[in-house]
Amino acid sequence: MNNKLSSSSIRFHRLATSAILLSLALAGQASFAASASTQQALEYQQYLKDNYDVALTPDPTNGEYLKTLGRVLKLAPAEQTLLGSDQLKPNQPLTELNATLIAVKAAGLKELAYTYPDAKVKRALKKLGITDTGAVGLDAKGAQELAAAVDTGLIPAESADSFKPAGTAKWDFEYQLLGKVLAANGLYKHYLGNTRDDDILSKVSQAWQTHWQTQGVIPAPELRAVFDEALKQNLVTGYNLKDKRYTAQFDRNLSLTYGHSDIRHARQLIGLLRSEGIAAKVQLEPKTSAFIYLKEWGEPKTSDDYQVVQIPNGNFIAYAKEYDLAFEFDNTADKDRFQKIVFSYAKKNTDNQPGLLYDSWWQPLYYSLTAISDYKLIADHKIDQGNYYAQSFSLADKSASVAAGLKKLKPGVAVDSYTVWVDEPFFNYLNGGSK
Repeated sequence: MNNKLSSSSIRFHRLATSAILLSLALAGQASFAASASTQQALEYQQYLKDNYDVALTPDPTNGEYLKTLGRVLKLAPAEQTLLGSDQLKPNQPLTELNATLIAVKAAGLKELAYTYPDAKVKRALKKLGITDTGAVGLDAKGAQELAAAVDTGLIPAESADSFKPAGTAKWDFEYQLLGKVLAANGLYKHYLGNTRDDDILSKVSQAWQTHWQTQGVIPAPELRAVFDEALKQNLVTGYNLKDKRYTAQFDRNLSLTYGHSDIRHARQLIGLLRSEGIAAKVQLEPKTSAFIYLKEWGEPKTSDDYQVVQIPNGNFIAYAKEYDLAFEFDNTADKDRFQKIVFSYAKKNTDNQPGLLYDSWWQPLYYSLTAISDYKLIADHKIDQGNYYAQSFSLADKSASVAAGLKKLKPGVAVDSYTVWVDEPFFNYLNGGSK
């Protein structure tokens, strides 16, 4: 009898312990989901601040929300009515329901929503705990729009349980929607994946094959004309042509840009970061690098990836197809670690040096838009034209003369000059050094 009681007691305690552990696990999952959702909202908030100078109040009005969407999507006042602005009072608090219905239209999803039959609407809204659409103020089209918001992820799965149609939209919910609208319109960060992704090397290779192996050097003849003349006059030592449509648009505080010409080096560098436990978003940006090819180097060999044009003094301007590898690190500590890793495994110091990544350079080029320890301050000069821009680096004390020289070559042109922080070997290159 006592043994039976003891056995039952043990089973009871085991079940109770299991229940407690399960409860703690579920609570942990919920906490993790909330944390991830909050972190994503913070990223969207930072992005809107950096790129659109947008900072919303904690409890926004309908008018503030619509004005923000109009600004980031570049909508004329009349176009904002397509988002439903004519049905809302501007000074009233923005509710979660209204914020979501507006976001569906702003994300370009309303036609999808209106394909939803009743059964599909009910299935989606059930995830929000809504069984009576009339009770929450939804007409038939509104119900379809809300259902589409659930299915397309405008309302994150982790937010479904806490969705309150009549509740005031708080900052995190609001920024989640704004960020997803940006992403749906191709206006958010551009990246192939993360170093932690198991298929990131495949993604980088596919990007290289679909763009870099099917297209030659970047055109933009008017930009080339200005900077080629700058090269001929020794105003600059070289320049890059880039396509703005590939720009990563990463958080400047967490990002670095690394330039190279060989895709095998890019794959190995990403693998190196993975092996060092560094997580970072990755984007491959097309680039054409232009520089003076001296006649004493011999007759240049040309290809689709490498072209030359001879100039009056007998030298050539060479145009090489290259890339920039943009990284956005998870934290500033990993951004700070990047240079130590490069110096150890991707910086050439002697001929035939072992233990380096393929085609490591004597003077690797990578830079940050924010100050970072042990990096050198230089200047970058950029001129935009359509989908393209040209940029040229210079020493900081030569920035004013470079900008003035470019404006003299093309009167009226807007030259955007700003500071960047670059690795010391490339700084030495700008000073005429070789290491």
